[in-house]
Amino acid sequence: MWIFFSTLFLFFFTIITTFLAILTASTSQALHPDELNALGEIATTLGIKRLNLSDGDPCFSRTLNIGFVSDEMKNTIACDCSFNNNMTCHITELILMSISLSGKLPPELAKLQYLQNITLVRNYLSGTIPVEWASMPYITSIKLSANNLSGPLPTWLQNFKNLKILGIEGNQFSGTIPDELGNLTNLTKLHLASNKFIGRLPVTLARLVNLEEFWISDNNFNGTIPGYIGTWSRLQKLFLHASGLKGPLPEAVARLENLVDLRISDTTGINFFPNISSKVIATLILRNVGLSGSVPSYIWNMSKLNRLDLSFNKLTGELQEVQQAPPHTYLTNNMLSGNVESASVYLHSKSVIDLSYNNFSWSSSCRDKSNINTYRSSYLQNSLLLPCAGPTNCSKYQRSLHVNCGGGNVQIKTSSGKITYQADNSTTGAATNRHLENWGISNTGDFTDDTSHDDTYIISTNLTPSGDYPDLYKTARRSPLSLVYYAFCLENGAYNVKLHFVEIQFLDEELNSRLGRRIFDVYVQGELFLRDFNIKDEANGTLKPVLKEVKAVNVTDHTLEIRLYWAGKGTVLFPKRGNYGPLISAISLCHTMIFLFKIFRSGEKLRSGENKV
Repeated sequence: MWIFFSTLFLFFFTIITTFLAILTASTSQALHPDELNALGEIATTLGIKRLNLSDGDPCFSRTLNIGFVSDEMKNTIACDCSFNNNMTCHITELILMSISLSGKLPPELAKLQYLQNITLVRNYLSGTIPVEWASMPYITSIKLSANNLSGPLPTWLQNFKNLKILGIEGNQFSGTIPDELGNLTNLTKLHLASNKFIGRLPVTLARLVNLEEFWISDNNFNGTIPGYIGTWSRLQKLFLHASGLKGPLPEAVARLENLVDLRISDTTGINFFPNISSKVIATLILRNVGLSGSVPSYIWNMSKLNRLDLSFNKLTGELQEVQQAPPHTYLTNNMLSGNVESASVYLHSKSVIDLSYNNFSWSSSCRDKSNINTYRSSYLQNSLLLPCAGPTNCSKYQRSLHVNCGGGNVQIKTSSGKITYQADNSTTGAATNRHLENWGISNTGDFTDDTSHDDTYIISTNLTPSGDYPDLYKTARRSPLSLVYYAFCLENGAYNVKLHFVEIQFLDEELNSRLGRRIFDVYVQGELFLRDFNIKDEANGTLKPVLKEVKAVNVTDHTLEIRLYWAGKGTVLFPKRGNYGPLISAISLCHTMIFLFKIFRSGEKLRSGENKV
């Protein structure tokens, strides 16, 4: 018996002494006092007003005690406590994300000499990257995306020989990319998108052979896509939306075998379909780049392909019979032909497929499906009113249309009477055509990189927009790529078209979203009306309505179309990644004869800028 108790005693004694040893060691370990003092200075520069450093060592709480938290925030500190016989700790990682910090980048971070990871993403920090940071020897990751930082990219960044990640997307950095950036040969991720960079990419970037991600969309670079990108054999993600670079796409880039995500849009010079070699590619976007010819057969055999966007090109030829189209397939605005029903996969597929604006033929009438958009997909446009969209004839013709985009019926009072804006709150998807008695909408695209499986195409606000008709601006319809409003059964003649906009998502009142830049183009009857339109800039703020009017729009075939198109510009990561694209609050069109009659009836004089609804 005594042997049993002796063994039991030794067992518990060992556990207790081990626990006490660990507890004693942990309580004796402490963050170096110089770094503790530096944290206070860093917090002040960042704009943190409630930092409590007396309530526990940050290395053991693993956070900064700043007095408030939310699910979206990330507040993390990591330390290495192996110094001075495991008695002294040094900070190696500082992460402060989505906290709406409104200060500047702290030069005092240089006092954390063992720091490896700086992450200050999605705040409201301004200013430039402090030169004092150049003295930090162990930096491997700098993530500053989604802030209000500006100035040129410092040449002294080359001091960070161990740097693997440089993320500055969604800021206001400007100037050219310095040659010295090519000395960061350990870089694996270089995110420069949505800034104001100009000039050619330096040839020294050819040295970045370890790159896995290269994002430079939404900038003002010039020149052609560099051939040296084709030497980056580890490259997995290449994003060139509206980068300013032109084609052709070098063959060596197309042959990269590790490419998972290739996105090029809104440029010229990529006239022929590249021979993509990667067997693991999941996203292939070659949109509005001037592609001609037919879609090569190997594209349909890419087993990993999840998103294929070849829209707004000059592709010809017939659809091929394949087992399954990629889950998201966008072919809108090409010159594809042939009988759609002979490629039955497109009509029986569960994939989201957009066939709109092509030259297909149908052996029977077009079929509307929730996952396939066939609006204006047929070449029989002259024999039908709206092929694959609405009725084949009109019982009567209208002279006006008013739509409350994204909302219910709204009636407003004007000097010439009451106007009812029709409801437009039906659900749409990534390839959808919906039509009512004399108007409809055609939507193309899904919000890439968001975390939701169900994209939100209608947004609203609980705040009250300014102006005389706030109820008209509390909702809006948005699209990640192309949104077409079409009116049919209109009386031919000249129409005044009014487009109502207000920014209700990237609000000035919210620091984590006010930096969002929404930029898009607007076409009326196929003619470019607004290029690089930014609602917030036009209104000089958010929740402020903007009215754009196109006068004397000619209708000759009883139809009128308004297209809003995202041309790859603007931010995509405010307040979260996956928010971008055109947005509209209301549409009004009126035959000029009605307009003149209303003026005559109300006794008003025709003056420029009046009749604001």
